Amino acid sequence: MTTATSKADLPEQEPLQNLPEEEKMLNRELTWLEFNRRVLRLATDDRTPLLERVRFLAIFSSNLDEFFMKRVGGLKRQLEAGVATRSGDGLTPGEQLQAIRDLILELQAEQADCYENSIIPALTEAGIELTPYNSLTTLERERIDDWFRRNVFPLLTPLAVDPGHRFPFISNLSTSIGVLLTHPDQSEQLFARVKVPSAIPRWIPVDPDGSHYSVRMVNLPDLIRYNLDDLFPDMHIVDVMPFRVTRNAEPDREDADIDDLLETIEQELRQRRFARAIRLECWPDASPTLLHFVMDELDLKPQDVYKRLGPLDYSGLSAVADLNRPDLKYEQWNPVTTPRLVDEDADIFSIIRQGDLLVHHPYESFTTSVERFITAAARDPKVLAIKQTLYRTSPSSVFVPEMIRAAESGKQVACLVELRARFDESTNIQMAQLLEKAGVHVAYGVVGLKTHCKLALVVRQEADGLRTYAHIGTGNYNSRTARLYTDVGLLTCDPAITEDVVNLFNYLTGRSRKKEYNRLLVAPVSMRRRFNDMIDREIEIAKAGGRGRIIAKMNSMEDRQISERLYEASQAGVQIDLIVRGFCCLRPGVPGVSDNIRVISVIGRFLEHSRIFHFGAGKDDPLDGEWFINSGDWMVRNLNYRVEAAAPVLNRDLRKRLKAILDVALDDHLCAWDMQPDGTYTQRMPPKDADPASPAAIGSFEWHIRDTLTSQPSEAL
Repeated sequence: MTTATSKADLPEQEPLQNLPEEEKMLNRELTWLEFNRRVLRLATDDRTPLLERVRFLAIFSSNLDEFFMKRVGGLKRQLEAGVATRSGDGLTPGEQLQAIRDLILELQAEQADCYENSIIPALTEAGIELTPYNSLTTLERERIDDWFRRNVFPLLTPLAVDPGHRFPFISNLSTSIGVLLTHPDQSEQLFARVKVPSAIPRWIPVDPDGSHYSVRMVNLPDLIRYNLDDLFPDMHIVDVMPFRVTRNAEPDREDADIDDLLETIEQELRQRRFARAIRLECWPDASPTLLHFVMDELDLKPQDVYKRLGPLDYSGLSAVADLNRPDLKYEQWNPVTTPRLVDEDADIFSIIRQGDLLVHHPYESFTTSVERFITAAARDPKVLAIKQTLYRTSPSSVFVPEMIRAAESGKQVACLVELRARFDESTNIQMAQLLEKAGVHVAYGVVGLKTHCKLALVVRQEADGLRTYAHIGTGNYNSRTARLYTDVGLLTCDPAITEDVVNLFNYLTGRSRKKEYNRLLVAPVSMRRRFNDMIDREIEIAKAGGRGRIIAKMNSMEDRQISERLYEASQAGVQIDLIVRGFCCLRPGVPGVSDNIRVISVIGRFLEHSRIFHFGAGKDDPLDGEWFINSGDWMVRNLNYRVEAAAPVLNRDLRKRLKAILDVALDDHLCAWDMQPDGTYTQRMPPKDADPASPAAIGSFEWHIRDTLTSQPSEAL
């Protein structure tokens, strides 16, 4: 780890209060778009395996869809309501929307160029041809047309617009084909809309029985477009315009006064379908007649229209990325079992009693650690109670069926289900109702707050009395994302920590107003204050001539108060490293303000999701400082409007593992980017003299894979 800058090395400092307010922080929306630019660069980087590049093109677009629904939609609401509140960097909602549009147009042009001039030729060379329908041979057209008539045609419902038929509802993120028609005996032009079925992959093999290593694929909207005569027999098709619509998502209800949260969320889900349209995507050569007709019907302005090349729905490229071509993908990784849990017949509770465990996903298996913990608890007759928070889970996860099993066997089971987890509300409602029917005590958390902490508690009857066990994690209880996201989790029976977890569950399910906890940092009651106190301590240490040190790893960084504290710490000589995957509104490297703050972003094979915080506490050895894992980021919503939990890691060996995670990220020169004071990022490149096995040469993800394999007991390899 880098040592602190001494006071003698510090430049002459300008007082922080002299820095204009709009220069202290970067714009949240534009810094998020810079994050998505880094995702896009993984698609343009020829060091990324080819089909993974295709997948990153899809991820870039999926990210952008959510950005429009949540962030752009919110700004448009502000603009329409006449809200003049400026962002942290001094921009009005209208100015932000214009800046967002300019940057998105730039990024989409880069995406289209990558697709047309890099991805398509590379796929063709590899034997995968994404072929326009009009380039197919006669035999191929006959074959794919026959497939169309059997598998697609019955699903299509052409909807006409005329005095007897209103303009059809266009669902969110749906791709449609607008058709301009005339009757052979009439000159009047008619409009019809055909929805592209969402249940069918967007790319279809022309020969489904052909070789995976030589495949030609046609785009589903293109296939429908060239078979429209089957839908409109005896009509003349004047023009055709494929288009895609994005609708707004409602604002968060985190601080709303809600009498019946379940009923409110169900109502909002019904209303979301009919939220106003905020974006229309089409090709540059779109028919002006059709385009203006659709814009008028959807009440869209020219600035809401995004014309671009390539597929309208790049996220549909996932069908291409999923092709069975392992030679064009990252080498398959199967998580391994944590060494102390290798004996699957051993009692997991006795293993935890021997000392805390730290698990690092997806390198170490979520199934054989966290899922095993809950499964064992549900089936162990000595376990009397199980409590768990569920924010986002997956149908393949064991948690819901095992909680039901436990309740049906007579155990006391309580589950905190967060109904307001964005875009997972419907799944969580169904899950909550299923649990309630089985006798599980289901709560929806504290009114006005989202429950985002990741906690599981097990109460067990043992020879010396009741003992509580806990899992505290940085990621969701989701079996699917546990193989894609990097997260850490702590399994412990430390009474000081588990007592806090018991009290936190009482806060979530009951009427507890407890504000002080022994070991946990809990938002919104104590986490902000405790983080401020630790930052202040580092400032005092540095001012006294000691070595102030802060390292924080998280997804996003936006909180203004924490940022200003970090600016003060930097001016005092505290060395600060922020490892922030997503957007960061703090400005590093500003002379006289944040010279000692470095921000890096690690983007690659897995989605960096773990939150780890280290404060040096004036100790020479970093392992003697303070270490926490956390469910939340340094953002206003996490510190003020969500229930979050940060757990201290006390075991020295486990601290070594956390330190290694941070060190590897800081040393990464393959997957890491350095943030500049203006919010742009510079990609690192491996030094020519780098050790071939070092993070600098192979990157964080490959390094952890290799390290995980070498740390396994020989009998497990």
